[in-house]
Amino acid sequence: MTLYVGRLPERVRRRRARWVIAGAVAVLCVAVAGVVHALGSAAAPAAHGLDPELERRFAAAQAAAEVAGVPLTLTSGWRSAADQQAIVDDAVERYGSLEEARRWVLPPESSAHVQGTAVDVGPTEGALWLGEHGFELGLCRTYANEIWHFELLADGADACPELHADSSSGW
Repeated sequence: MTLYVGRLPERVRRRRARWVIAGAVAVLCVAVAGVVHALGSAAAPAAHGLDPELERRFAAAQAAAEVAGVPLTLTSGWRSAADQQAIVDDAVERYGSLEEARRWVLPPESSAHVQGTAVDVGPTEGALWLGEHGFELGLCRTYANEIWHFELLADGADACPELHADSSSGW
């Protein structure tokens, strides 16, 4: 064991600073989520058809991201069955088969977007930030191949579920 007298090495100080910053961001995220939850739907984004709890949690995520200086926007939320089917049809044309398309998009009867329980976010910086902080805000990435797709953390869960490889997995 090495005993340091005086200042810690720079790499140790940087690592500790990152831990302190990460802890502060997590605490701030939880605090912002509590404030937004207390405000109710008045602070929620206008996102027709989304589950109200998903709206509240996403609003909290946007507020926390803004405090962290990270842009976070809703790029897609609720979709009608017809809209979802059109996306499936486009994906089949693009990828050449229904099997390959299902890696990226589910049919209306299986889509969390049609149920109002999923959001897609952007830009990439925001999606990556939410991927790191989503658990504290009650939002979880679902698919390994879609950094932008988030769904509600189940009530009582102590961790986000393992990622599916893609949307064709587990359905």
